[in-house]
Amino acid sequence: MKLIQFLLVAGSSLVAIPASAQTFPTKPVTVMVPYPAGGVSDVIARLVSQPLAASLKQPVLVDNLGGASGAIAAQKVLDAPSDGYMVFQGSPNELILAGLANKAVKFKSEDFRMVQFIADAPLVIIARKGLEANNADELVALARRAAASGKSLTYASVGVGSFYHLLGDQLSQKINTPMLHIPYKGAADVVKDLLGEQVDIFISPYAAPHIAMQSAGKLKFIAAISPKRQATIPNVPSVDEGVALKGFHHSIWTGYFVKKDTPEPVVQALHKALSDTLGDPKLKATLEAQSAIVPAPLSLTDASKKYAAGITQFRAIAKSMHLQPQ
Repeated sequence: MKLIQFLLVAGSSLVAIPASAQTFPTKPVTVMVPYPAGGVSDVIARLVSQPLAASLKQPVLVDNLGGASGAIAAQKVLDAPSDGYMVFQGSPNELILAGLANKAVKFKSEDFRMVQFIADAPLVIIARKGLEANNADELVALARRAAASGKSLTYASVGVGSFYHLLGDQLSQKINTPMLHIPYKGAADVVKDLLGEQVDIFISPYAAPHIAMQSAGKLKFIAAISPKRQATIPNVPSVDEGVALKGFHHSIWTGYFVKKDTPEPVVQALHKALSDTLGDPKLKATLEAQSAIVPAPLSLTDASKKYAAGITQFRAIAKSMHLQPQ
């Protein structure tokens, strides 16, 4: 009798799972990138999309939507059905900081679930080619001279309250020198203005296209904001090689997310496909050539822990920088 009852309960549980979830995916999957095409996030999405499509056995489309530090794209994912066909490629910038900086953002970090971790991205201070500084100490000296003359250096970000805005603000506070914040919708637009010498610096992740521009003398890398030089830009000094910005170390991670109420079979199917894709040595090498630091794929449990730890970490960063919603 007990065996019969168990089988009935188990059977009813299976019936409760929508048939579409059990056969996922049966149509193209969209990866939502929260910035315009051409930035580092877009580069990563397009590198991942083809092998991910092969793993899912369905086309994977990349959709770019910038604005509000990535929050507009994040909200679009939340407004879509909870069926796994729209996946968010996100970072703490959009999922954690945007809601702390913008009163118009209504979602919470916990509305999303991390399916898989992609990579950590080291950061570099990028400058227009004509800026009269070639390392961190020279940049700080220049910023102080500019502020004293009444014309502060400008720093770009991908939106008010974004991580890159906070880093620029923290840099300004660290050197006790005012700088002017210039917000953009995405990194690609920032790079255009760096190339046009319309903005002075941008603290940002970087990829092969940026390295090529730097090598061609179209823009310059001032310093890696890490303890040591980065492998893909070995000629660029670390901030720790100087005095003024010593210890100014930051990086940012990226992951794939779905709405938290997405059916478990769908989450598991996406997790397996992403794990297979990101665990491929060829893709790993390609991402690392773009300056990403790629770990082994995480289990779903560890992905949840990673996201929870990130929420705690970046909320603390926002609090330490006195970020206020506007």
